[in-house]
Amino acid sequence: MKALPMLCTLVFFAVLANAQDETVKTLQTEAGKSIAKDPKDTSSKIWKTGGTFSFNLAQGTLSNWAAGGDKFSLSVNTFINAHAFYKKGKASWDNNVDIYYGLVKTTSLGTRKNDDRFDLLSKYGQSIHKNWNLTGLFNLRSQVLKGYEYPDANTKIYNSNFFAPAYLLLSPGFDYHPSSNFSLFLSPATSRWIIVNDTTLSTIYGLQAGNKSIFQFGAYASANYSANLSKVVTYKGKLDLFSNYKSRPQNIDLYMTNQFAAKISRVLSTTLSVSFIYDDDVKLFGKNGDSPGLQFQSLLGVGLLVKL
Repeated sequence: MKALPMLCTLVFFAVLANAQDETVKTLQTEAGKSIAKDPKDTSSKIWKTGGTFSFNLAQGTLSNWAAGGDKFSLSVNTFINAHAFYKKGKASWDNNVDIYYGLVKTTSLGTRKNDDRFDLLSKYGQSIHKNWNLTGLFNLRSQVLKGYEYPDANTKIYNSNFFAPAYLLLSPGFDYHPSSNFSLFLSPATSRWIIVNDTTLSTIYGLQAGNKSIFQFGAYASANYSANLSKVVTYKGKLDLFSNYKSRPQNIDLYMTNQFAAKISRVLSTTLSVSFIYDDDVKLFGKNGDSPGLQFQSLLGVGLLVKL
């Protein structure tokens, strides 16, 4: 896993290098860890707000179907983004929240989650150069409801819950923002807490039995990018990397999201979400279910996409 973050980083920035045209440079990033300001926007408002709402639905029904399959299946996925940013003089304060939730229901397996995440960011900065801010960053990631692993159709294993785990990050650093569609935050001194509010889950998230939190100190980088890939297809992605100085710093934790949207009409679109997570402290995977591993998620759907 030591080489995987470097590979993901190369792939991420390869896309960046090949998409720098005038259309891309004026694209407004509406979600993610940096909220882009349109350079053509001459509004004098100190506070600006907005967001995105996405709702995707897929359903299937079978009756006397020779090829086989579940009699009924239903998939629902939602995404909500809300942001507010402040700008006055050299001071800026960006606030952003992303909420994901999804369910799948089939006749044979019942109802199961296929997505459950929230990501809250607050970032305050003072301009020190044309493209550089001296910045303080706060980030909180967790989920809302209980999560289970399903080794087979008849077994489910409880492995997560609200604030079990949660990742709280405080980071002073430098924010490089050369264009409206790209930003890079760098910090060599970042404090991170892993919180596990349910002590029955402590050991699988790198804590000692019975403990509810662990403190980590390390280096942190966060890159955010958006692009117009064609007249109807857009892309937004982010990559977070964290190296824990206190334990195996060479095993870099990774959190990467990629979202593609293809417009069908004014409010209808096809969306594809691809996410990767690697956390060296999460002991849920491997042959014996007690080692870290690369987490992968892919969701494809058709539905509403509304800008607020």
